[in-house]
Amino acid sequence: MSMKLVIAVVNSDDAHAVLGGIGKAGYSATRLSTTGGFLRAGNVTLLIGVEEEKVDDVIALIGEHSRSRKQMTSPAPSGGVEGRLIAMPVEITVGGATVFVIDVDKFVKL
Repeated sequence: MSMKLVIAVVNSDDAHAVLGGIGKAGYSATRLSTTGGFLRAGNVTLLIGVEEEKVDDVIALIGEHSRSRKQMTSPAPSGGVEGRLIAMPVEITVGGATVFVIDVDKFVKL
């Protein structure tokens, strides 16, 4: 049986729904709180060990529960006129998921 490790980085706002969806489908995950990306937004990294033939199912579940959306935000001030800093609000895309799948040489559940 060939095992894979699915590593999914999802927005913190989507984490509960993603964990609920994969849990309801019978999969288990290890949740790590992480930070990164544009504006250092809060993320959750999920580690999910599954059989190779179930990887597409897990990815579909992650996608189903982590939709990207638009959000207005004010980035850090970046310059200005006469010593005043100017920060214009910008629209960014948040949510969604970044998924990595890697081979697992050994998988032991104790």
